Amino acid sequence: MKKIFRYWLGLLVISMLVVLGGCAKLSRSANQVDNGQAEWNNIQRRGTVVIGLDDSFVPMGFQQRNGTISGYDVDLAKAVFKQYNLKVDFQSIDWSMNVTELRNGTIDLIWNGFSINNQRKKVLMFSEPYLQNKQVLVTKTNSKINTLKQMNEKVLGLQSGSAGALDFDKYPQLLKNQVKDQDSVQYDSFTNAFLDLNAGRIQGLLIDSVYANYYINHQKDKSSYKVIDTNYPMEYYGVGIKKGNTVLQQKINQGLNRLAKSGELAKINHKWFGNTASSPLITTTDGKINAK
Repeated sequence: MKKIFRYWLGLLVISMLVVLGGCAKLSRSANQVDNGQAEWNNIQRRGTVVIGLDDSFVPMGFQQRNGTISGYDVDLAKAVFKQYNLKVDFQSIDWSMNVTELRNGTIDLIWNGFSINNQRKKVLMFSEPYLQNKQVLVTKTNSKINTLKQMNEKVLGLQSGSAGALDFDKYPQLLKNQVKDQDSVQYDSFTNAFLDLNAGRIQGLLIDSVYANYYINHQKDKSSYKVIDTNYPMEYYGVGIKKGNTVLQQKINQGLNRLAKSGELAKINHKWFGNTASSPLITTTDGKINAK
């Protein structure tokens, strides 16, 4: 009986070692998948990377009258992935659902004037920053609103899911505590928000300076708008990447820095912002991207 017992005990120990060894292999395999290598391999096989964007966000990524998607980020993304012989497929998404789209695998990246902040870092990763931005308040000149304090009991507009919406709640002393009902009207796009601003349905719009400056500069009557500086923190645009996908993050960072070193990044900046760029990032002598 003792021999039989030892025999079965030995088999049990061997079985447990095999199982544990298998678990270790699975764990190592899971870690390999977690760094995004499998996803990068899949992108290479299909030859296309899918980028989600709000197609009304000028000048970063927007739909032209003929239906094509154009913009600063569009040119930048194409230039980065051209280095890897990859095409870029830009897909319009509900901006308030951008993280969900990324998690579900509907898109590979969020690349559309996407501000880097701690709240977003909890649910995704970012590339290195490539452009800086700030939140400004846009009003109509005839409203006589020239300061944030003059928004007292006035109606404010925001884009849902935007960095401005996050700042509005995070720093209530700057604007939220003063506007009507201490709340805002939320829009799916800044285009619709400007329609309501022009019609007087809202009296102020908290918006990215990059968008505001480009939009106003392309209006017939630029003087009908007032752009008011705010004390919200400076922001930096980056590419939104699925949590743990360090492979894709590294590929994008390397691509951006090559563009900076070659001078291609400066050309793209000049194309969309001219000599009075909206505080673009500058490059150091070693080609690395650094904020001013």
